[in-house]
Amino acid sequence: MVDKMIRVRRSSREDRRRPVLLAIAGDSAAGKTTVAKGIVDALGPHRCTLLSTDDYHRYDRYERAHQPFTALHPDCHHLGILAQHLQLLATGQPILKPVYDHSTGRLIRPQLVEPTEVIVVEGLLPLHSKLARACFDITVYLDPPEHIRRGWKVTRDTTTRGYTEEQVLAELIEREPESAAFIRPQRAHADIVVRFAPIEARDDPPGTPLSAALLMRTTVGQPDLSEALQPGMARTMHMRLARDADGRPVDSVHVHGYASPEDRATAEKMVWHALGLDGSAPPEALGRIGADERSTPLAITQMLLLHHVLAAAR
Repeated sequence: MVDKMIRVRRSSREDRRRPVLLAIAGDSAAGKTTVAKGIVDALGPHRCTLLSTDDYHRYDRYERAHQPFTALHPDCHHLGILAQHLQLLATGQPILKPVYDHSTGRLIRPQLVEPTEVIVVEGLLPLHSKLARACFDITVYLDPPEHIRRGWKVTRDTTTRGYTEEQVLAELIEREPESAAFIRPQRAHADIVVRFAPIEARDDPPGTPLSAALLMRTTVGQPDLSEALQPGMARTMHMRLARDADGRPVDSVHVHGYASPEDRATAEKMVWHALGLDGSAPPEALGRIGADERSTPLAITQMLLLHHVLAAAR
């Protein structure tokens, strides 16, 4: 793959002070901001910057209503400017980033972004172009089941973005062709594919935390999790060799939401220790869903992404 070749060549430079760029792609309300925010908060603002590709909307909400496409279409975004900004950040240079205000649907005053040690880029189309993909050290695609993502979108857009449920459901129908054409194909370009979902073979009661399945492709080195994958931990997490939908071999890591609170807490500590991350215990920022809810599958997913980010920074 051309973009992978460019990325390898770029990462072989002697100057290791450049930022590490992590991409988190996925459809609307797939969990991108939740995953990204835990990583950013765990590293802190002096080490990590969060950049949303929503800021590169070409039109505000009111202009977009008169366009022949939805916000999922590449023509609805300044993807050329995004790629240019990613190149600048990847080489340690600042950018003047546009800003989109979701609460009003307006484009507002641009913001100066100085590169930090790690830059997390989350959004709808960060992996759409080869040039953009070449700027990233680690690429992630979030792939929840559609019925779960749709429920998340209805909840988010009706509580924080001023939409009615009927508007959100109508928008989901309108967006589906462009989701299939432009969003979901990015999955093929991800080093790691993450799915938060119930385990199909189980009949867990309502309210059981979602589990996580991480498909970790050979495009990134895999951490040694043997310490955390002992037989006694199989109820909480396990790893197996699998094949992706395209037939490629992958390491498949599964973290079970149905495990007991005690087992989940033990798993978090063991994974944190096995990955050799800083500190004696995982930061409290990991695994947060909103203000009051925590998820061990989310926390361990974020730990694994942190491992890859910090390994790339060495």
